[in-house]
Amino acid sequence: MTAQYPAEAPKDCDLCPRLRQFILDQREKEPDWFNGAVPSFGDPQAQLLIIGLAPGMTGANRTGRPFTGDWAGDLLYETLGKFGFTEGRYDRRADDGLELRQAMITNAVRCVPPQNKPVGAEINQCRPFLQSRIRALPNAKVLLCLGKISHDSTVRALGLRLKDHPFGHATEYQIDGLTLLSSYHCSRYNTNTGRLTAEMFEQVFARAKALIDS
Repeated sequence: MTAQYPAEAPKDCDLCPRLRQFILDQREKEPDWFNGAVPSFGDPQAQLLIIGLAPGMTGANRTGRPFTGDWAGDLLYETLGKFGFTEGRYDRRADDGLELRQAMITNAVRCVPPQNKPVGAEINQCRPFLQSRIRALPNAKVLLCLGKISHDSTVRALGLRLKDHPFGHATEYQIDGLTLLSSYHCSRYNTNTGRLTAEMFEQVFARAKALIDS
């Protein structure tokens, strides 16, 4: 991997014209929201890096913290707490005082996309930030990807071929001292349809915890 970019995108990142315009439009509609490239959140000495897709419109794009303020975050932070990765109480606000232990959360795409669907060029454009984010964690042991887009972008960020590392729930790959785990995304759609249950999600985190503790 080559660290072309810093680990965090500037709030007013303009590398993706469509996403930039979308955020500017949201600033007009909701001037009190964060409306920018959302920074990673967590422990700079993290052993677990959780990689989501992109900020949710009324979640991270509103609050400025990954997975904060929407259903996906409710499930994610509850699960992190069950496995000892949190300190404090999650309250759907960036200023709730919650801290992460041994964990960090980031996104494959740092800016909110229309309909929660970034296009391929936007995923590619943002990937150097993900590469740099991984490189900046000296103690990283486990990369946990939420959803196929996150998984695929992370595989590419590591310089690997997708055909050799296909996505699936609870897939596990050993890569240069790191373990790449993946899960179905913890979206309301996936949980409402039963594609992902809380038990399935917890099993992936149990595996991540076991790898970190081993």
